[in-house]
Parts: sequence; structure tokens; C-alpha cells
Amino acid sequence: MTSTVREVTFDLLRTLGVTTMFGNPGSTEETFLKDYPADFTYVQTLAEAAAVGAADGYSQAMRTPVLVNVHTSAGLSNGMSNILTAYMNRTPLIVTAGNQTREMLLMEPWLTNIDPAVLPRPWVKWSYEPVRAGDVPAAFMRAIAIATQPPQGPVFLSVPLDDWDQPADGPAAVRSVATRIAPDPTRLAEFAAALAAAHNPALIYGAAIAREEGWDQAIALAERLNAPVWAAPASERPPFPENHPLYVGGLPFAIGPLSEKLAGHDLAIVIGAPVFRYYPWVAGSYVPDGLRLLHVSDDPGETAKAPVGDSLLGDAVLTIERLTELIPARPSTTARIAPQPHRMAPQPQAEPTQEPGDSRLTASQLFRTLRDAAPADTVLVEESPSNLAELHAAWPVELPDSFYTFASGSLGWNLPASVGIALAERDSGRKRPVLAVIGDGSLQYSIQALWTAAQHGLPLVVVVPRNSEYAILKSFAELEETPGVPGLDIPGLDIAALATGYGCHGVDAETEDDVRAELAAAFDADKPTVIVVPVTPTIPPLI
Repeated sequence: MTSTVREVTFDLLRTLGVTTMFGNPGSTEETFLKDYPADFTYVQTLAEAAAVGAADGYSQAMRTPVLVNVHTSAGLSNGMSNILTAYMNRTPLIVTAGNQTREMLLMEPWLTNIDPAVLPRPWVKWSYEPVRAGDVPAAFMRAIAIATQPPQGPVFLSVPLDDWDQPADGPAAVRSVATRIAPDPTRLAEFAAALAAAHNPALIYGAAIAREEGWDQAIALAERLNAPVWAAPASERPPFPENHPLYVGGLPFAIGPLSEKLAGHDLAIVIGAPVFRYYPWVAGSYVPDGLRLLHVSDDPGETAKAPVGDSLLGDAVLTIERLTELIPARPSTTARIAPQPHRMAPQPQAEPTQEPGDSRLTASQLFRTLRDAAPADTVLVEESPSNLAELHAAWPVELPDSFYTFASGSLGWNLPASVGIALAERDSGRKRPVLAVIGDGSLQYSIQALWTAAQHGLPLVVVVPRNSEYAILKSFAELEETPGVPGLDIPGLDIAALATGYGCHGVDAETEDDVRAELAAAFDADKPTVIVVPVTPTIPPLI
């Protein structure tokens, strides 16, 4: 009996070990999901943005490609913000959506994805709708190959709903692909010679080192060079232990201030990050006078768009390993740079101003309490831009794979990602506690993810520092000299009640003792806990 396209596709995915799918089903996807195999896992979410974010967190924590199924053009549009983030996170997601029946596509009926290959661009590596049903399994094979090859990232496949029950051409061809790029040895030798000859070099490490499990190698190179280590601006994954004596902190993500931080160095090498992530416009030179910049990345697009510096295309960790072998040990010839108190955060802490009689905790008090009360191996997920410096000052990242945030700055990723990470901690057997710090404004973007965490009985802890405003936008209003902007306050949210409605334990906590008591219960709970803590509002500095 001839196998169907659906049967052959699931056999291919099974062979490749891609058996976990996150999604929110729609009418054009039900023919794909029909008779869903018992050996596959389907993680249901209530919205497509939550599906993509949760899949991203799960994929990063498990280091494996993951399927996401969304509903035709409407669902794909709903998920686009987090697809953007997955692209910048370098996460290998295979995003799929149905389309209307082929017989009706010419008429563009309701919910047709009219230009399926165009809609998700530029935030996917490849976007495709097979020309005929028999091509679907091979398209999945190509999608997985593209998603997992460097630079990793999401891909998109659109499949008309009537393709799945069509007869297949035969078994799918299963292929394997290399997922790492070795650096050019001649160029590598040039970089090694430059580093060896530098009088005062600096290392700038990026999130690729964390993605490729390269902390030990990064430490070895830093110690061989005896050079200070900066985290690249707005790193989504910490590339280096923050308690290491050579660690300095995160670079600012504005041109002028970043250049000032590197003053005095004659050479700096950026490994595993863009050159550079900038956001607020602050004029200045890209690098200070007298500094030569080197750049290592596995992404030719990233090396091409760097505005300054000499580039080497290669895997971050493979390159670090070879540089460590080629460079002679270097004694320290310069004074140590004092580490930033705000560590990886790109900007310093705000100065809280409490009115007389204001009993609310400051963000710093809350975060110090969280770090003190949480287990040492807790995984921290962050989407609280108004209090970023305070969080990093209170919670140094000292263990690999213990901190996650978004590379894009597009709100709504971190809550569903924390659900995916918590699920990965369970599925992997590591079972580390997961704590997400999410601002009261950020929480609203993908709050539906709480339901998925509750349905899976995940002991996820979500702490919401409630300042009832978009404080980070008030910072931009000051920088951009734009007084009178509406919509920067968000009063009237009963977040604990919302959490309870999604099946979580939602609670308001006002004192340090309240927070400690709720945390102690939350880590042993059989469902998520959302702890809402009023904090003193502050306007954070941007540079």
C-alpha cells in the first residue's frame, strides 16, 4: 500500500529525532495533525506568539531543532514578532503552516496565505511552499538542513491542506549536514599574530560562545592572553562567567559610549557577536583612535555588515580553541579593569527616589532577595528592561546555560520562552528551577503562555516587578527630548487575578519576607506561580 505524504513526513521527522511540536491548531492544519503519532509530543499554546517563543526556549535549552505549527497567514502573522526574535537568537525552528486547498488557491479564498514565501521574510533563513504534494517530505529535509547549518535560524514551510493525504513518491531521503564552520587557517594565523603582538588587547565575547557550549574554551583563551573580557552589547546569552577575575561587564549599545569603553586598547577581537548591536543614537567613532578591531563570526551576513574591523568567518568555539593553541601565554602588563557593578547590562543602575511613607521595595531590594532565596542553580529568564541593570547587579551569572533573554528587544518572547525552558529542564532530567523576571508591561504581550505552563504542571516561577508604567519608554522620551508622549502609564492591571485565571497561583507580595515565603512554596509546587511585587518606579539611564 502506498504511503501518504503525511506518513512519509512523520517517518522522516522521527528518523531525524525532530519529534516535539509547539502549536495552536487551525482549520488548515488539521489535515497535518490528523491521527497524530503517539511517539510525537504536541505542546499546545493559546496563541501563535506563545507557540514560537516556547519552542525557541525549548530548542535553546535542548540544543535541538523544534517544530512549530501555526495557522496559515493569520497565525503566521501573529507569531512574527517571536519569529524575528528566533532569527536573531539563531534558533533552529521549523515553522509550518497550512494553506487552503490547492483547487481553491487561485481564487484566494478566506484565510489563504497569498504569498506564503514572502510573508515571513526577512526573518527566516528559507521560506517555501512546495509546488506539488510529493515534494513535501523533501522540503522538510531541506528545511531542517538549512535551519541547523550556521548561522542557525528559523525556516518556514507552507503546505496546502489537501497535500497530506496524497500518495508519496516513496520514502524520504534522509541526509545529514555539518553544523560548524572551521576558520581559514591562513587568516586565523594572521589573527593569532596580531593578538600575540598587541600591547593591551581586549576580548569581546558574544552569545554564540554560550550556544556552542564554549565557556571553558573562552576562559582558556582569556587566561592565555591575560586580557579583560567584555560581553558584547545586549548579549542574549552570557558568554563568560561573571565571577571570573578577567570579566569586566557588558559594553554599552550606543556608538560613542562603546568606543569610550575601549579607549586605551590597541587591539580588540569580537568573537561570536555582531559588530555591534546599537540602539539609541549617540554619536562618536566606532572604535577609539589607535585600536584595531578583529571580528569572528559564523555568519557571512554579520561579517559583511560590520561597519569597521577585519573579519574571519568561522565557528566561535573552534576559532577560540585554535587561537589558544597558536598564541603564546602572555603575562599581564596592564592594571586590571574594575568590573562594572551592573555586569552584563549595557547601562548603569538608576537612582531610586522614594517619597516619604513609600513602603514599596526598590528593584534592587527585590532582586537581591530573589538571588538570595532562589537555589544556586536557578535558571534566570529576563524581560524587564526598566530594571535591567539592577537585576544584573544583584544576580551575577556564574553557571553556563543559566540565563536567557531576547536578542531582538521585541517584547513578548521571554514568558513563553521560560515555559519552553522549564519544559526542557523536565524533559532533559536536569530539573533545575526556572525563574522569569517579567515587567508588568512585558507580561501582557504573551500572557497566554501561563496557561501552557499550568497545563503541564511546570513549577515555573514568574516574578513581576510592578511599576505601572513603561519606564524604559520614559527613558527614551528623555533621551529624544519628546515630552508629553501618551500611553506610557499602565494602571489598573490585576496581574495576580489574570494568573489565577490561567490556572497558576497568582499572588501579590509587598515585603521581602512575603517574597521569600512565596518563593519557598513556588519551587516545590505542581503548577506555575506568579508573584507580583510593587516596586518604586525609576527612569533608567540608557547609556
